[in-house]
Amino acid sequence: MQLSSDVFSSKETSELIFSLQTELESINESVSSSDIQTLKDAIKSDYKQIDRNLKGEELTGTDTGFKQINKASGGLQKSDLIIIAGETSSGKSSMALALTDKAAKSGSGVAIYSMEMKKEQLAARLISMNSGVPSNEILFSKLDENYLQIVDSGVNKIYGLPIYFDDKSTSNIDMILASIRSMKIKYNISGAVVDYLQMLNVNQKSLNKEQAMADAARRLKNLAKELDIWVIALSQLNRDMQNPVPNLNRLRDSGQIAEAADIVMFVYRPEVYGKYYPEPFANYNTKGTAMIDIAKGRNIGLLKFICGFEGKTTKFYELDEAQVSSLPKEEMPF
Repeated sequence: MQLSSDVFSSKETSELIFSLQTELESINESVSSSDIQTLKDAIKSDYKQIDRNLKGEELTGTDTGFKQINKASGGLQKSDLIIIAGETSSGKSSMALALTDKAAKSGSGVAIYSMEMKKEQLAARLISMNSGVPSNEILFSKLDENYLQIVDSGVNKIYGLPIYFDDKSTSNIDMILASIRSMKIKYNISGAVVDYLQMLNVNQKSLNKEQAMADAARRLKNLAKELDIWVIALSQLNRDMQNPVPNLNRLRDSGQIAEAADIVMFVYRPEVYGKYYPEPFANYNTKGTAMIDIAKGRNIGLLKFICGFEGKTTKFYELDEAQVSSLPKEEMPF
């Protein structure tokens, strides 16, 4: 009855959606509360996982394309909220697309919500990553026959992958949550990417920016758990030109983002700042490389490694130990 009267009130559409969402969430909670399992059930599930590990079976989660991450985490795990953070132009979106590309090629459906790029721009980046042709040339240049063939080859690698976009639901947290639910029902997606938290519109006027970001992160985490999917959310870092090495204290607008997250992954490219890597990578060459720093891993621990980064295609890629050790060393100043 309340919802019926709200429809004819002066409330805005976004407020009505939020009201309906809240009611549905409370219904879902009451329904799921009847599905109680015991500690014995949970331990049996753990032992099934132990047996799979002993048999060397495939990843339990979605393949990330990075062996170090897969080894530590078993891949992207359902119910996890993964925060990818970095300063502006550090490659957060590119890393998220690298994970999306590998996930989709492994057969996992992924929904992408970007507040900065349209679906055509995101698709161009994916084509670029798979062809080697810069996305700006794909979108804005007159390509010759040779380049067209190369682009076609890249397209063939990704055409038909289960990657989905909803450009109409990319600014409002309530609409994004509703769209992810719809994507799960319609396409049975395994994960979703939200780019990025600080640009989300949270429909609670009483909240300041920090509270709003904390609320958005918590709701994304709750949704991941409810739908049994993983959610990647991108986050800005506060700038520190003197020491641009990422850390948890620099998450913009809210330290509570890290609290809601299962994994916080930093992307750091010191080449951008004319800086060096921190220990233990202090003498590693920064040109065409990046440091991935898992600074919080609720179930996987901490991890740092060096990977490759191709600037013209904004592509992150794995480097094995031999490749990393063969990189030219930086001449450290005295």
